[in-house]
Amino acid sequence: MTLEQAQQTVNNWIKEHGVRYFNELTNMAMLTEEVGEVARIIARRYGEQSEKESDKNKDLGEEMADVLFVLLCLANQTGVDLTDALNKNLEKKTKRDGERHHNNPKLK
Repeated sequence: MTLEQAQQTVNNWIKEHGVRYFNELTNMAMLTEEVGEVARIIARRYGEQSEKESDKNKDLGEEMADVLFVLLCLANQTGVDLTDALNKNLEKKTKRDGERHHNNPKLK
């Protein structure tokens, strides 16, 4: 599925099941909440914190998909074409950082 298709799929789902989009501020708060859930899993599963028993069955991919869903909602609401935005972002990063990481002794 392309980003364009994902945006359209989410839009169709909202129209069919969600009645309407939550407003942008509500979705921003929801995005923050979902990112926090991803951070919690990563901090405990891959970081130095011990994982709570209640977190051991959490699916990281599912939580990442929750982040993506809300991000796609926000893009749709604000008229952002994520394919175009990502392409521009990669072009910017390539111009800015194309050699920087190769020359970073910390990454060797």
